[in-house]
Amino acid sequence: MKTPEIFDSIRPFEPEELPEVFERLLADPQFRQVMAYLYPGVPIEAVGEKMKLCKTNLDFQKAFCYTFLENLLAKAAKGCDMDTSAIDTSRRYTFVSNHRDIVLDSALLDKLLIDAGFSTTCEIAIGDNLLSLPWVKDLVRVNKAFIVERSLPPRQMLLASQRLSQYMHFAIEEKNENIWIAQREGRAKDSNDRTQPAILKMMAMGGEGRPVERLRQLHIVPLAISYEYDPCDFLKAKELQQRRDTDDFHKAPGDDVLSMRTGIMGYKGRIHYHCAPCIDNYLDSIADTPKGELFDKVAGYIDDEIHRNYHLFPSNFIALDILEGSTAHASRYTDADKAFFLGYIEGQLAKVDLENPDQDFLRERILTMYANPARNQLALTGREEGK
Repeated sequence: MKTPEIFDSIRPFEPEELPEVFERLLADPQFRQVMAYLYPGVPIEAVGEKMKLCKTNLDFQKAFCYTFLENLLAKAAKGCDMDTSAIDTSRRYTFVSNHRDIVLDSALLDKLLIDAGFSTTCEIAIGDNLLSLPWVKDLVRVNKAFIVERSLPPRQMLLASQRLSQYMHFAIEEKNENIWIAQREGRAKDSNDRTQPAILKMMAMGGEGRPVERLRQLHIVPLAISYEYDPCDFLKAKELQQRRDTDDFHKAPGDDVLSMRTGIMGYKGRIHYHCAPCIDNYLDSIADTPKGELFDKVAGYIDDEIHRNYHLFPSNFIALDILEGSTAHASRYTDADKAFFLGYIEGQLAKVDLENPDQDFLRERILTMYANPARNQLALTGREEGK
């Protein structure tokens, strides 16, 4: 199927474009360096021959990404699984998830969809702020990413949002693809996972009918992503101190690359993905909601599903008890769990590279990252029990 030209600058590459893109990648010195790092001792010519055997984007994902992730998880995780019992693996969905890791949130979803029996992976929404290097932009578009254009003037931003939404509807309805998009722009630095209504408003720009019908056409599945440990927690805490101390703080050019590398290679402990039921039936039940209330209401519903299905680990309850100065959740962890977690926190704090690190602030910020998922789930169950 030929994708309309209006989407050419943001869509993933088409299969017929791959040979030219592969040649471009293989000629790029930085890409060759990355391949040498990932595949030590393997000649770039051998990598190139394997790439050229890939006739589709899915072929590339299975030949390179799936194997890379399997090897990575063996070294940097203690297990990774996904519960898909609430959805039909023969259908296509828009997965809206909380956002922890720049690269792995969507990359692991691709692997887990294959493991779950889906016949395809997902197309991935990625901000153009992460694509300053031409070879990186090429690589992610080979890997089924579509581009979210940011930092445009207001009128251009509106047109870009309309085009993005139209593309998402096209991918679901015509290409028969899954989609992944984060519930908010950028990662939640404090792990207080909240869906931005603006994301839903963008998604309802495409499609046909009333806004609630346009959202329904995307078949949204709230997806809770839970990492036992976040390798980037110390980098997020560092950025929070920098933003606190510097009025005009802007990230340095290499900060996102460092976060990507740290998130990919760092230890993550146990990882769990959990799919809530598709919200189509819920949207049917609120079909008469005024437009002015709709997006906030749907965002709140997605939040509840993500909070409910978040897999809490001992680290979450330990952090919550430390911050609250209590032992209210001590039944959820052992003394050994607590000793390990406290040692982990000190090790992460030691990695913070600042001239004047505020140790108390940094420690509180990291603990809050681990406590907030527990706070959100406990608040939800408390509300539901009180009804």
